[in-house]
Amino acid sequence: MSSPRLGIGFIGSGFNARFHMQGFRQVRDADVLGVWSPNAKNAASAAKYARELDIGECKAYKSITEMVCDPKIDAIWLNGPNHARIENVEEICAAVTSGKATLKGIACEKPLGRTVAEAKHILKLVEKAGIMHGYLENQYFSPQVSVGHNLIWKRGAANTGRPYLARAAEEHSGPHGPWFWSGEQQGGGVLNDMMCHSVLVVRQLLTPPGESLTTLVPKRVTGHIASLKWSRKEYAAQLKKTMGVDYLKKPSEDFASVTIEFETPDGGMAIGEATTSWSFVGPGLRLSAELLGPEYSMKWNSLESGLDLFFSRAVKGKTGEDIVEKQMAETGQMPVVVNEAIAYGYEAEDRHFVRAFLGKEKPALTWHDGLDVVKLLMTAYMSAEQGKTIEFPPRNIDKFVPQVAQGTWKPR
Repeated sequence: MSSPRLGIGFIGSGFNARFHMQGFRQVRDADVLGVWSPNAKNAASAAKYARELDIGECKAYKSITEMVCDPKIDAIWLNGPNHARIENVEEICAAVTSGKATLKGIACEKPLGRTVAEAKHILKLVEKAGIMHGYLENQYFSPQVSVGHNLIWKRGAANTGRPYLARAAEEHSGPHGPWFWSGEQQGGGVLNDMMCHSVLVVRQLLTPPGESLTTLVPKRVTGHIASLKWSRKEYAAQLKKTMGVDYLKKPSEDFASVTIEFETPDGGMAIGEATTSWSFVGPGLRLSAELLGPEYSMKWNSLESGLDLFFSRAVKGKTGEDIVEKQMAETGQMPVVVNEAIAYGYEAEDRHFVRAFLGKEKPALTWHDGLDVVKLLMTAYMSAEQGKTIEFPPRNIDKFVPQVAQGTWKPR
């Protein structure tokens, strides 16, 4: 008889993994039991954090193989850096196909790969190994997005017709870790790092709840990228000092926008607009979404949280992120995101994929969805480089590598 609980191992011990660990506080049928990181000290710290959250008797492992082969580990949450994705998946699948290990599932953070070729490669590996897979896209599961999506379609679209325009944005002041800023390691700049959220959310909002996202077919993609802030001399110097990257020599984009023209099942058109930024100046991370139809609309802004604090100049304190992710100030009036793991969708997605790997639900998002996202991102890069709208899917998209990822891109 199979266990009614899922034992989870994390690959990666950084910022993203810890957000997921916070989400697991509200997941009843799983235990976080393991962490592996190439940095043993970081792995031990993350394991200790999991134990402090009381989400499982977590321990650090010396290798991915050791963790995957532990009978207590039923599923893997893959949260490592983009440039390690292939080697991580290859080691997982080698342990399974050799018969040394069995897994009920593997959930992978965005983006699935840095290129279409990488995404296809790891998808082929995991399916050959017979492992159930889930694509971790937290904003898809954000309560405001999911509830608004359901209500709009139930009350508005059912009466007056399907929606025709969706917008989504993710904006903050820049990533935490050095590798995010490196186009060659990360696979690009803000478009590759964050547009994966927004292009999926607009497609989600324009698709009826419960239906496959593939029923909404991308036809044309128009992308723009720019380095608005971090390639300016004073900010490039700051970035070189803190992150060890030189944006005067090898910049990545810190702003991106994309417009996707979709064909609906009835032959109509729907438009998705998305923007992302590492050059946003405000209280902290801002997520937003809109959906418009013939007689209805919805909007969401994560900084309209319902709780604001004010601190005068007389209040002194250390810098931190106790009020909101990517917090930019400690004084003044600031919105508070009370529970970010819930607000951003981590809790709901972790609960969903636990249930999916236990056979209680069908995965809402798989690596096939992750591959579709990578195809859209690469087409957006291609459009930005060529300065024109691109028919989707473009020829040779499997071989395309953005100039930013090659270290050859120059801002205009």
